[in-house]
Amino acid sequence: MTPPLEPPPQLRLTAVPRPVSDVAVVGGGPVGMYLAVLLAQEGVRVQVLEQRTERSLHSRAIGIHPPALDALAAAGVAEMMSGEGVQIRRGEARSSGRRVAEVDFSAVSRRFPYVLTLPQLRTEAILEARLRELDPAALVRGVKVTGLHDDGGRVLLLGAGSAGTGPAGTGPAGGGGTFALSARIAVAADGARSGLRQLVGTQCRTRALPDTYLMGDFADTTGDGAVGVLYLESGGIVESFPLPGGVRRWVAHTGRLMESATATDLARLVSDRTGMYPDPETNTMLSAFSVRTALARRLVRGRTVLIGDAAHEVSPIGGQGMNLGWLDAEALAPIITASLQGQDVGSKLEAFGRDRRRAALVASLQAQLNMALGRPLAPRILAGRNAGLARILRSPTAGNLVARRFTMQ
Repeated sequence: MTPPLEPPPQLRLTAVPRPVSDVAVVGGGPVGMYLAVLLAQEGVRVQVLEQRTERSLHSRAIGIHPPALDALAAAGVAEMMSGEGVQIRRGEARSSGRRVAEVDFSAVSRRFPYVLTLPQLRTEAILEARLRELDPAALVRGVKVTGLHDDGGRVLLLGAGSAGTGPAGTGPAGGGGTFALSARIAVAADGARSGLRQLVGTQCRTRALPDTYLMGDFADTTGDGAVGVLYLESGGIVESFPLPGGVRRWVAHTGRLMESATATDLARLVSDRTGMYPDPETNTMLSAFSVRTALARRLVRGRTVLIGDAAHEVSPIGGQGMNLGWLDAEALAPIITASLQGQDVGSKLEAFGRDRRRAALVASLQAQLNMALGRPLAPRILAGRNAGLARILRSPTAGNLVARRFTMQ
């Protein structure tokens, strides 16, 4: 059955969490919902608790790499996403109006020979529709977990709802009341500022990086079609990626955090460095952001497991964060299923924590390399660096290696 394009309004909010569940997933973003889908497909009774009452209208994460598409195929949503998104099969690096190098993604995967771009808003809608198809009551919105007790056999989550987020008189989602949910396993998928991670007392090592960026979505007038472009300029990198509906995302490295910037500011910055001028009147999203990295010291604490940004945060440059979370969930789902069947999964959980921390470190290093390549350089140094890059990427072997690393393989 094909999930509907948008969830019916009456199903967007579920009144109150079930008091007992096999697995409680805290966080109803793309990672939490994907894990819930995998578990529900195996007959696991799963409850997803999401603090937001509705999805954010900002399209944040957009890039979906081949390994993640393979994982999403197991949830029955990859085909729909691939049909709706833009399939980027080729990327270019340009500087001073000339092409420096080209990267071909067509050989990185037989099944998904491209990087897919799809706004996170749409990605979440597709995953939510799939989850509702499997269990209409699995996702509860407008609830916040405020307490946790792990007795070694089950996890008790305590929380409260936000008044006015559901039908009147229906408990937490409608009246701001409290709830208690008992589950055999809890999963923290509630983002970089994870409340559940704090409740279980897991320490997280964080580091702020000096890089800042300004990004926005505009009507695509470049004529580049389904090609991703990196402009390597002395003032700093400008990234350009196509999105569905004739939209293009522009991301520019900035010398400081430009929180009060306008669409016109970004358009001028892009124009000064690339010669392209996105029309400010067509802007649909604008965001300034700084970068930090984070890695939880332990991903498993008692009967609670951390995944996604709750476990590790990497720079958004390179588009690996959401993909990394999906791969966490893909690795965790069969371990949870085996545990619920009574199997001893202690060694598997240890391996999970070790392997996923290692994957996060690799992704973080890759993202930091991407950022280093995009920092401002003196024109003479930049020209020499670009010439060296062009020589390296002329080699098919090197080009294929770069393509594979860029696509998280």
